[in-house]
Formats: sequence, C-alpha cells, structure tokens
Amino acid sequence: MQNLPVLPTISTTFIVLSAIFVAIGWWQIKQKKIEAHQKTMLLAGVFALIFFIIYASRTIFIGNTSFGGPDNIKIYYTVFLIFHITLATTGAVLGIISLWSGYKNNLSLHRRLGPVTSIVWFFTAITGVAVYLLLYVFYKGGDTTSVIKAILGS
Repeated sequence: MQNLPVLPTISTTFIVLSAIFVAIGWWQIKQKKIEAHQKTMLLAGVFALIFFIIYASRTIFIGNTSFGGPDNIKIYYTVFLIFHITLATTGAVLGIISLWSGYKNNLSLHRRLGPVTSIVWFFTAITGVAVYLLLYVFYKGGDTTSVIKAILGS
C-alpha cells in the first residue's frame, strides 16, 4: 500500500465525519430528539470547521496538489473538481445559515433550509472523497505549489 499524505487524509476524514453527523442529526430531529439534534449538528459543524482549517492552512502554506493521472481524463477530473468546489461552497454557506437559524430559533427558515443543506453536504462529502481518491489513491498526485510561493514568485 502506498503512503497516503497525512493532512489530506485527516481533512477528508473530518468532512466524512461531518456528513455522518449530519445524517445522525437528521435522524434525531425526525425522532423529535431536539436537544440531541442540536448537539449533533453543532458537532457536525465543528468537524466541517476543522476540515476547513486544515484545508485552508495546507493550501496557504503547502499548496494544492495537481491531478497526476492520465492526461486523457484530466478534463473530466477538472470538471468534477469544479462541481465539487461549487457544492462545497454552497454547502458551507447553507450550513452556516442553517446552524445560525437553528441557534437563533428561526425554525421556519431552519426547517426549510435544513434538508436542502443536508443533501448538498452529503454530495459535498461524497465528491470530496472522490477527489481525494483521484488525487492520492488511484493516481499519484502531481506537483504541489504553495499559494504564498505563487503570489510572491519564490
């Protein structure tokens, strides 16, 4: 088995944990376990935040890994990556609004937005795992360039 990169593996694990806890929280609210739902969804948000901190730190200080697979599928990977980034950004915004509306007891908005947010988040996690597998498991990752180095030209 090849060595897997530590930070991407950890961050991907956190986004999967976040999605699992969203699913548990969804089940809890269907069971009318409101207090458990609140705690579980907060934990899902914490896991998502930990993912983001690791991802952003790695992107800024180490860089992003380019696709190292065959050139003939690189365009498909790129389109898939753009789809994933769009989902992740949308899911993050919806997640913040959903958590905030629940915290502020704006249940009308929270009940409408929660299921949509959850579905977007599930697809975000699934496509995130797919990106991870394509970058680090199925193919050897390409070059990694630091955002700071790219900006400073070092």
